[in-house]
Amino acid sequence: MAAPWEGVTSRQQVPLKMAAQRRNLMQSQQQSWTDDLPLCQLCGVYTTANCVYGPDGKGTQSHPNEDGHFRFRGEDGCFLYGVFNGFDGGRVANFVAQRLTAELLLGQLNSSHSDADVRRILLQAFDVVEKSYFETIDDALAEKANLQSQLPEGVLFHQLSPQNQKLSERLGVLEQEVSGGATAVVALILNNKLYIANVGTNRALLCKSSSDGQNQVIQIGHAHTTDNEEEIQRLAQLGLDPPRLRQAGLIAGQTSTRRIGDYRVKFNYTDIDLLSAAKSKPITAEPEIHGGQSVEGVSGFLLLMSEGLIKALEAAHGPEQANQEMVAIVAAELAQHSSLEAATQAVVERVKRLHHDAFASGRQRASHCSRHEDMTLLIRTLNYTLADCALTPTQGVRLCPVSVPYSNSQSTSKTSVTLSLVMPSQGTLTNGTNTTSTQEEGTPTPSQSPTATLQSTHTHTQSSSSSSGDGGSLFRQRGSQAAQPDETGRVQPYVDFTQFYRLWGADHCDSQSAQGGLGPQ
Repeated sequence: MAAPWEGVTSRQQVPLKMAAQRRNLMQSQQQSWTDDLPLCQLCGVYTTANCVYGPDGKGTQSHPNEDGHFRFRGEDGCFLYGVFNGFDGGRVANFVAQRLTAELLLGQLNSSHSDADVRRILLQAFDVVEKSYFETIDDALAEKANLQSQLPEGVLFHQLSPQNQKLSERLGVLEQEVSGGATAVVALILNNKLYIANVGTNRALLCKSSSDGQNQVIQIGHAHTTDNEEEIQRLAQLGLDPPRLRQAGLIAGQTSTRRIGDYRVKFNYTDIDLLSAAKSKPITAEPEIHGGQSVEGVSGFLLLMSEGLIKALEAAHGPEQANQEMVAIVAAELAQHSSLEAATQAVVERVKRLHHDAFASGRQRASHCSRHEDMTLLIRTLNYTLADCALTPTQGVRLCPVSVPYSNSQSTSKTSVTLSLVMPSQGTLTNGTNTTSTQEEGTPTPSQSPTATLQSTHTHTQSSSSSSGDGGSLFRQRGSQAAQPDETGRVQPYVDFTQFYRLWGADHCDSQSAQGGLGPQ
């Protein structure tokens, strides 16, 4: 492969060689900051790649996976988790996943810090990480600017001289090297307090059971988009036009109004018509921080989701009840698996299947489901005991497939949709209050399994508890107590239908059946 400076003048070669040598040196010295940090075993993570469906329903990947994540356990009861959604490449997401950990878990946090201290450290970490990223592409940006100044404007590639064509090709390589950015959602648990730092369009959900047995689904924070009125007001104070922002929706090709990296909107925003009137940098990497919220004694789970996972579920079933439906799916899979990794994978694959099925159905939501982006889910349990796969059906394992109700309405109103979550028997879960699965109406539930319903609101959902009765009695004689075959190889029936046949015969004036003639012979 030819060196990037071949074909250019000797005067042009000097800065190009120096920039390339410096980048090569930095790359050779680059190391993983997190190799020695212990992984957290209280969470599961799974990622699946993007997909575009063809007319035959088969999917193909359109670009390499751009999501990133981390899950580490620090000292003094400190835990750090993150999900990152990259765009125009995965370089920024991977860099942030590495460097942010180094900025938070190498002695910066300790149990003596107050909530204000933690928020300040999180803000500083995001700021340092973005500045560090831009430092890694400084030389490439300088080389790019140098090449742009040498190329004539408004001239097509085939009209350029051979020397300038090489410069143009090199310019394209540099553009790929410096382009891209990422959104992030980060969760920190310190002193049994939960902190969420969000930049962009990923999502954090907390599902917990309160002391009175009710269940809450809480969305922590909101997506930073032009649909967010607080973000619109922030941008308006910088001199931008709210109606234009709402109408445009996308800013430099992305929906997010906060993002890490993306030099175009950080350094060249005055060249973007929509942002040109801004008094200062409008697209920021500053996180919105929530917490600390005490999780001591909380039973439930925390979900960190990339935008691709959220959008796939919303595309398949509509956005109205996406939070409640996601929690129901997670609870159902946690009830089925003894491994967090397996449960997390099952949730993502289930959303992927729902998305594909909506596309293949050709119905109302099909037009929204022609493709999905990379999908990443992180589940962190909180005093939550997983299913014991060695249990028999009478010991609390879910027996039937889950059907989650949803609304196909295009409306964004807060119409209530009730999801019934079936809880395992108290002998199998801590405190006996964790949501675990959904059931269709009329489906038998395990013995002593109170059901909880989630009533939909925008970001905060509570449930009411009620007894489900003795639905497990249908299975009381199965398992190890099942009858053995007789000498003819037959097994005696579990249910005596004599009374049924007698009543049926009486209703039909069948004297023979009234004597049991229609019963089993």
